[in-house]
Amino acid sequence: MGAQVKKETMGFQTEAKQLLHLMIHSLYSNKEIFLRELISNASDAADKLRFASLANSALLEEDPDLKILVDFDTKKKTITISDNGIGMNRDEIIENLGTIAKSGTAQFLDSLTGDEKKDSNLIGQFGVGFYSAFIVADKVEVYSRKAGSPAEEGVRWESTGESDFDIEDVTKEDRGTKIVLHLKKEEKEFAEGYRLRGIVRKYADHISIPVMMLKEELPTSPEGEDGKDKKEKKEKKTPEYESVNSALALWTRPRTELNDEEYKEFYKHISHDFDDPLSWSHNKVEGKLEYTSLLYLPSRAPFDMWNRDAVRGLKLYVQRVFIMDDAEQFLPLYLRFVKGVIDSNDISLNVSREILQKDPAVDSMKSALTKRVLDMLSKLKKKDKESYQKFWDEFGQVLKEGPAEDHANKEKIAKLLLFSSTHTGESKQDQSLEDYVSRMQKGQSKIYYVAGESFNTVKNSPHLEVFRKKGIEVLLMTDRVDEWFVSHLMEFDGKQFQDVTRGELDLGDLDTEEDKKQQEEQDKKAKPLLERLKTSFGDKVAEVRTTNRLTESPACLSITEHDMGAQMRKLMEAAGQAMPETKPNFEINPAHPLIDKLDKEADEDRFNDLASILFDQASLAEGGQLDDPASYIHKLNKLLLDLTH
Repeated sequence: MGAQVKKETMGFQTEAKQLLHLMIHSLYSNKEIFLRELISNASDAADKLRFASLANSALLEEDPDLKILVDFDTKKKTITISDNGIGMNRDEIIENLGTIAKSGTAQFLDSLTGDEKKDSNLIGQFGVGFYSAFIVADKVEVYSRKAGSPAEEGVRWESTGESDFDIEDVTKEDRGTKIVLHLKKEEKEFAEGYRLRGIVRKYADHISIPVMMLKEELPTSPEGEDGKDKKEKKEKKTPEYESVNSALALWTRPRTELNDEEYKEFYKHISHDFDDPLSWSHNKVEGKLEYTSLLYLPSRAPFDMWNRDAVRGLKLYVQRVFIMDDAEQFLPLYLRFVKGVIDSNDISLNVSREILQKDPAVDSMKSALTKRVLDMLSKLKKKDKESYQKFWDEFGQVLKEGPAEDHANKEKIAKLLLFSSTHTGESKQDQSLEDYVSRMQKGQSKIYYVAGESFNTVKNSPHLEVFRKKGIEVLLMTDRVDEWFVSHLMEFDGKQFQDVTRGELDLGDLDTEEDKKQQEEQDKKAKPLLERLKTSFGDKVAEVRTTNRLTESPACLSITEHDMGAQMRKLMEAAGQAMPETKPNFEINPAHPLIDKLDKEADEDRFNDLASILFDQASLAEGGQLDDPASYIHKLNKLLLDLTH
């Protein structure tokens, strides 16, 4: 009695179901990419088998020549893509085709807007290759057997791309995976030889294994055909396949032989991205170390870029043999957005992640590749400002992690940074530090900046009043990493960074003698008021003093020289770190009418209420939150009522 065939129907994971729904409703405007995605997956399966066979040659069985076959049946309206790669067992098919094993899938789906054009770009970022089959097919069958498993451990998977799929055990003589697409009526054009050949040449020319199709016979004239000819034709049953692609790994070819379109298609193959890259760098190194690198800058950030534990890294090949998909050891974390391939002659074929971490050749390559990426960015910034701006808008915050992680390249990274500033007053980050330094005033020795939660908060900060009056440019920083990264960068071109909200404001040579004299007179005159305010605030503040920062506001809060800024505190608290309590300085503008009124207030209760209101207003102006909003409103209402009597 034979073994019982195990067949069951299973439901798709919720996230997979949602993505399938988007696929089936033709989110992609370019339907032919389904073939690119399936061939790309088949190529990956071949790469994985080639690597696994290094340790166990028996996995190649008696079929060592890796290839991908593309067949079609015009009458049945089917396309079949077969590979003799690593294959899948039952559990792997369920995991790979029934679920989407990516962290953050639910958040990704939440980010979809319902706008087809925008969502199709997001789907492309997410990279869901196999499911693209349902753009053109209303039923998909997958037959697979894992290399090294017996023929009877084959698996058949089938789905119409709705809520569930069938899976059963089958006998499959050859290893690898075969995918059969049953085309929708309106997509029958894809079951034509010339159409498929065109797509393969367009999208798979750079793949390092052959993509084979049946040789197309030239139509013969019926004249002179006798029974013998017909019989001979009938006996010719062995199908003859030919390679449609060049089957040469693209990075191994000389740059002079390659055009932009080939580079772009190869990027899409390795990244599963649907957009063209912004730029790339193809380089062959010979000498002490020998390796080839092909590095790409994507044009769009992946949805999980802020997950520092997400899969990242370059595709690693050793002597053209695929080793791993995400070798993160070759670039620092702040360059995690870079995609590409590295092919080395200096690393062992039986390498592991642990060995890579200790290999001195890897350290040398990492240093060289990091410089290559930074040079590529520098070149893009100089030659194509529009593309660099696009890069910055997507990846700028990640690049800001650089000065803390990569001390050796701190200056190179600093030249790549862009900021908003009071020079333009716009939220767009498009001003470099070199731009800022070139506009510095005579006598200015520092790069001034203000950091906060939102652009409007920093742009309208009372701390900028004196800078506006004197025409001094201030960088407006609103990214959550800004205070942290400035604490590591510290200076640029010999000019120190200065937070305009920190400590007593010293403008050095930018203050005139008249300014200094006026400040001294104000300090002397305001002494009794400062004492009253200290008594009123008690231990709520570190210090009460006059300030030269303000020209329009009555008061502001500043942080002491060694305290952490609000933005940095929030970043640390979000990371679960307990923060010590800090007290601000309360600074007043003695020339303001409200401060004059406060000084003349004889009633101590009214004085305390007015002082408290000014403190809370100063906190709100900084984007802070009040400890007791109800008390603030009560005191403000009371004051307003007094004014109306």
